[in-house]
Amino acid sequence: MKQQINNPIDVSYRRHIAKTITWRIVGTIDTIILSWLISGDPLIGLKIGFAEVVTKMSLYYLHERVWFKINLSKERVRLESRKRHFAKTITWRVIGTMDTMLLAWLITGDPLTGLKIGLAEVVTKMGLYYFHERIWYKLNYGLNSRE
Repeated sequence: MKQQINNPIDVSYRRHIAKTITWRIVGTIDTIILSWLISGDPLIGLKIGFAEVVTKMSLYYLHERVWFKINLSKERVRLESRKRHFAKTITWRVIGTMDTMLLAWLITGDPLTGLKIGLAEVVTKMGLYYFHERIWYKLNYGLNSRE
């Protein structure tokens, strides 16, 4: 599907902030559950999940802004497609997994636990993120217009 971009600010900052918040809720719940299951300690799950709230919200917002500025099309017509969402999923997952592994390592003191949690997230979060992107693509919240 093609979307005509008339104004470089067609997607508002409010939309990106709302996407950041909704994704963080989904992502934090997933991280808490995975960290708890892998470490065997619900407190570790909560510590890692809540530590990510700060780092991931900042990183996710920056990721959204970068992808908004990337124009992968010609003549100011941006292709909002499954391919774009898949590419965003991959780039975000690389950033998110690195952040999770580092935080889990620092919190548990065990690099292997950090690696396990990060690898488990690759599977769960890629699916969750892709569907999050598809849902937000169908929403008009924060768009000046959608043609």
